[in-house]
Amino acid sequence: MLLVDVVQTSAAVSATRSRLAKVEALAGLLRRAGPHIGTVVGFLAGTPRQGRIGAGWRTLVDLDVPPAAEPSLTVEGVDRAFDDVAATSGKGSAQRRSELLKALFGAGTIQEQRFLLHLLTGELRQGALEGVMLDAIAAAAGVGKEAVRRAFMLSGRLPATAEAALRGGEAALGEFGLELGRPLRPMLASPGESLTEALTGAVVVEYKLDGARIQVHKNGDDVHIYTRTLREITRSVPELVELVRALPASRTVLDGETLALRDDGRPRPFQETMSRFGATSERELLLHPYFFDCVHLDGTDLVDAPLRERNVALHKAVGHTLVIPGRLEPTPEEAEDVLSAALEAGHEGVVVKDLDSTYQAGRRGKAWRKVKPVHTLDLVVLAAEWGHGRRTGYLSNLHLGARDPDGGPPVMVGKTFKGLTDELLAWQTAEFPKYEDHRSDWAVHLRPHLVVEIALDGVQVSSRYAGGVALRFARVVRYRPDKGPPEADTIDTVRSMLPGGGA
Repeated sequence: MLLVDVVQTSAAVSATRSRLAKVEALAGLLRRAGPHIGTVVGFLAGTPRQGRIGAGWRTLVDLDVPPAAEPSLTVEGVDRAFDDVAATSGKGSAQRRSELLKALFGAGTIQEQRFLLHLLTGELRQGALEGVMLDAIAAAAGVGKEAVRRAFMLSGRLPATAEAALRGGEAALGEFGLELGRPLRPMLASPGESLTEALTGAVVVEYKLDGARIQVHKNGDDVHIYTRTLREITRSVPELVELVRALPASRTVLDGETLALRDDGRPRPFQETMSRFGATSERELLLHPYFFDCVHLDGTDLVDAPLRERNVALHKAVGHTLVIPGRLEPTPEEAEDVLSAALEAGHEGVVVKDLDSTYQAGRRGKAWRKVKPVHTLDLVVLAAEWGHGRRTGYLSNLHLGARDPDGGPPVMVGKTFKGLTDELLAWQTAEFPKYEDHRSDWAVHLRPHLVVEIALDGVQVSSRYAGGVALRFARVVRYRPDKGPPEADTIDTVRSMLPGGGA
């Protein structure tokens, strides 16, 4: 298959706001991909098989190679070239990588060069198109959407899911199972308006910790620990590995949070917890885990089991001291006590979970509802304006965007300079140019990369922004290095915060 077919499909998907049109365009290409289906899906999703190939943004934008007049690159040839670049190491490797990339880009048309640049720098818009891609795989293979979603949930890999669907249909998709050492997409919580509103049916109410999400896989003494983005951090957290090896369960997959604690037991700032994830050896700042779910225990998969059953398995797997604080089937008064205790201990609030719900990996449904006294959203930084007065010379006022669930560019929903400390101003001014797309006299516009947590008093209808809504009294809480644009809140979530539940 020619690369130009992928490039043209990518452009067509970016050019339309119709979800149906996106699915049809992608499905049509996937049907023609043949043996290269996995590579094509990886390219369209912005995740080539090789991951990072050792060439940074500056190296790629400085290539300056004249484009070819006619398309000749093949998907297979590009994939092989990525292999060659990724395998280059040792003395003179930088020069060799540059030569390989120049040869690759030189064989591409201007449109292909632009696509390759966005693909290798992680800026391909389709990188956030996961839901649309899953629908396209189902359409291309003529199989049910739920079969595709379940296979992806268990495999965590779009290319492998597509290959199974197109080659073996629902039978092949059904062969995917939970595998120790292969991380699952984490189940996510939706915002709840209030504790009263969230308390429907049989639930458990648990602390919402101000920590970092972790997923633990244990098979005897073999332990693997992953972040919410499925990045393995096992080497960075030896104290957690040691603790997991001592758990009662022999084989288990656990979901939880970890955080650094002060001597009085209160949580340290989120950034201090995240700083541990980049380490290669143990530091003085130790992490403490709290687990809230168990999706496998000693040979039994529990993904399809109700939370009530998984909660029993959790206590068997880890004992009682490492289970996140909470209360099963509380009265309204008891639930309020849990919320008060969580806030008093320095945490964010509570999560209310339906005890009859299964583990919906990668989904942000209403089975889990997070309740906090302050509304917050995780938004993408689109630009920053140069400051005035005491902020002259610093990048200050942030332009904020919500994720388009259908894969388009982030949708702007507001601006804010509130909550920015002198330290954050200095950090932004040094860091933002690394992700610069273009600039004007008054602002630096960024490629979608950085996610920031914003507190707000609510949202209001607004004709000022394309999404039709604007944030009210927005202020910066912190940056979220554990999240990328695909994990940001969607424009639908922002609209749902309008009085009455949306426009």
